[in-house]
Amino acid sequence: MAAAGARKYALLSIVAALATIALKLLAWWLTGSVGLLSDALEGTVNLVGATVMLAMLTIAALPPDDEHAYGYSKAEYFASGIEGALILAAAVLIAVTAVERLLHPKPLESLGIGIAVSAVASFINYVVARKLFEAARRYQSVALEADAQHLMTDVWTSAGVIAGVAAVAATGWLVLDPLIALAVAVNIVWTGVKLVRRSAQGLLDRALPAEQLQKLEAALEPFRARGLDFHALRTRQAGARSFVSLHVLVPAKWTVAQGHDMAHEVDGAIRAALPGVSVLTHIEPLGDPASYRDIDLDR
Repeated sequence: MAAAGARKYALLSIVAALATIALKLLAWWLTGSVGLLSDALEGTVNLVGATVMLAMLTIAALPPDDEHAYGYSKAEYFASGIEGALILAAAVLIAVTAVERLLHPKPLESLGIGIAVSAVASFINYVVARKLFEAARRYQSVALEADAQHLMTDVWTSAGVIAGVAAVAATGWLVLDPLIALAVAVNIVWTGVKLVRRSAQGLLDRALPAEQLQKLEAALEPFRARGLDFHALRTRQAGARSFVSLHVLVPAKWTVAQGHDMAHEVDGAIRAALPGVSVLTHIEPLGDPASYRDIDLDR
């Protein structure tokens, strides 16, 4: 299952978070920069988020059972939602720290080595983020995608912090350090909001993306050319799993066996277009008024 294969990348994210936190805290300790401290605090969010992601991916990998006939794949949305909430909490903490430093400026020290250490941590995050993006596409994992987006945001955040600290070194304007930290807080708030919103949409059974819907329609078109028709088409995404249900309208004179065979053929075409999808078909006779009264069934 996709969630099972994705777990090793969650472990990679945890290891990377531990390494970058250590490096960023070292950079803060060397320089005293509140900007670098804010960067390290966001790293702790990466660690907690990656740990939660590992737990949720483990749950998502569980097989369906009597109480969860459609499986546990939606657990991935809890991972991205929790990570988004943690990001928002970190933003508040960063802002409070930055305001305190803005009111009581302090000189920075050892800026050169501090910047170098932070840059190494950022490079680690960049490499891991690229691997997580690739894995998210391979396993269709919203949890991995959320963590990859968070890490890539962290890369750009770190770049801003490093630029701010370098600007302090060049100009001596201590106020730049807390101002950069506040900018970091605003930036990660936006990231947190997007992750929470993405999780909420997933839990609300959002339809498949437009690209996949186009593939679905292309798979059905040859059957329409053979005189069949379809309606009551519904799709939904649940973590790495996707579901399609539709009514297949066949000639009224067909036998049950013919309709059954055609439903299997339609099912196979949809699965070929959308690998891993779960398909539910319902056979109805063409031309029967009752077949068209349920187009908006359950809506």
